[in-house]
Amino acid sequence: MKGCSLQIPIQMEASSISRSGKPRTAQGDGLASKLAPRTICRVSRRRLSLESMGFSAAVLYVRPALTAPLPEMKEPEIIRSLKLRSGVKIQDIVEGEGVEAHEGDLVEFNYVCRRSNGYFVHSTVDQFSGESRPVVLPLDEKQIIRGLKEVLIGMKVGGKRRALIPPTVGYVSETLQPIPDEFGPRRSLLAHVNEPLVLEVQLLKVL
Repeated sequence: MKGCSLQIPIQMEASSISRSGKPRTAQGDGLASKLAPRTICRVSRRRLSLESMGFSAAVLYVRPALTAPLPEMKEPEIIRSLKLRSGVKIQDIVEGEGVEAHEGDLVEFNYVCRRSNGYFVHSTVDQFSGESRPVVLPLDEKQIIRGLKEVLIGMKVGGKRRALIPPTVGYVSETLQPIPDEFGPRRSLLAHVNEPLVLEVQLLKVL
């Protein structure tokens, strides 16, 4: 995916009144014209993904006078892609070399949830500190959303997957996990349960 240009205007206006209280001359107007808005950096949209799942994560706080152009971020290599009968679309990013997860297993994993347009919803990995709060859930449709269960089944410990989960196999009930404990992230997630969600999952343990 090609990055898009982010143009941040720097606007500086010369005062029309000098310190002496007299109107400025055309020389001052010339200075103002030289300080017209200008483009200072190019930012790739992929900078908004999260490093924890094999993609680069950054919250871009731009200081115009100090910011240099940022390099393009590469998409992770996709090992394989598949579409399940439920409509779940899966991309394997890292194969994993540990124990394989099966239906009914208790598993520990990290995940990043985004809307299908790329907007961030929630993550178990803090995007600033890198600290993670993994989720532990059984692969049971009575406790976990069906789409995520299908993504985790067949994964090996250490593996990473990205999946597009339709709402029909997503949060069809507010009792299904994973749902954030914090009010803000919980409200954000539940506000988008009727649309497809993108989950990037890293399997940590099969317990």
